[in-house]
Amino acid sequence: MKPKILVIAAIPKKGLEELAQKCDLIYPTENFMFSDAEIKKHILKADGVLAVFTRPLTAAMLQESTKLKIVANFGVGYNNIDVAKANEMGIVVCNTPNAVTEPTAEMAFGLLLSLTRNIALTDRGLRTNPSFKWGMMENLGTGILGKTVGIVGMGRIGQAFARRAIASGMRVIYYNRTRLPEEIEQKYGCERVSFEALLERSDVISLHCPLTEETHHLINEAAMIRMKQGAILINTARGPVIDEKKLVKYLQNGKLGGAGLDVFEAEPVITPELFALDNVVLTPHNATGTIDTRIEIAREAAENIVRFFEGRKDISIVNPVVWE
Repeated sequence: MKPKILVIAAIPKKGLEELAQKCDLIYPTENFMFSDAEIKKHILKADGVLAVFTRPLTAAMLQESTKLKIVANFGVGYNNIDVAKANEMGIVVCNTPNAVTEPTAEMAFGLLLSLTRNIALTDRGLRTNPSFKWGMMENLGTGILGKTVGIVGMGRIGQAFARRAIASGMRVIYYNRTRLPEEIEQKYGCERVSFEALLERSDVISLHCPLTEETHHLINEAAMIRMKQGAILINTARGPVIDEKKLVKYLQNGKLGGAGLDVFEAEPVITPELFALDNVVLTPHNATGTIDTRIEIAREAAENIVRFFEGRKDISIVNPVVWE
């Protein structure tokens, strides 16, 4: 008998072709996403769940299951899943770290260019203000050639961002809990520094770390005070890594030169003062928002499930404690 897999949202079927051949899918047909009540109903008979990062999979939902063995998340972040409950129940939890790497780095670098060259600002001005000023000394931005970028979290996405920065003539420093292998440091010509040194030396700081108890409000008021005058902050990681209200304060008073934000502390709610700031570029948690990426994320999540039921362990498990 084929495993039954609950697919919580109507993600691209093109990425689920192998899964549909090898498993029986419970797939939404009336709405884009199953409701909480529908999830609780369907999870009862599911062997696996393909979850999505926009829908919480709570302890109460997991508790309804009787034979659930794996939850594969559609997305690299998995804070939507109650992993502690999954551990308690012996359920494997996976994410999709590979498919999101390049598009997220693209978005982060796009936010940087938009800020430094006033792309979003001048676009708004041309569209909405008939008196918008043109001129040799109007709308001046700043270049990134020769500037120092500090990368917080030099994993897959951080390294993909570093490649783009180096190609544009930037110097790279990074902060990680552990040092990268020497060959990778040589590849990027980068230097591991303390978090304090990164704050003090960086013209641009790009965040690529997971959200944990340690990284919650990592960029707090003390960090912002320590940053260089006019520094630019890019966040495509998770919103709560930054204290958003303090960010507004230091953008308003000119200490920080700008912020490019794809994620927010209480999304979809955004601190209202951010909308009024010309030195901010906002995108709606859309770093992986290309059709190619959505298909590939679906394929990677589905592959985790297929491999798991084939008895393989080469999957992107985030809670290996259940195997111990």
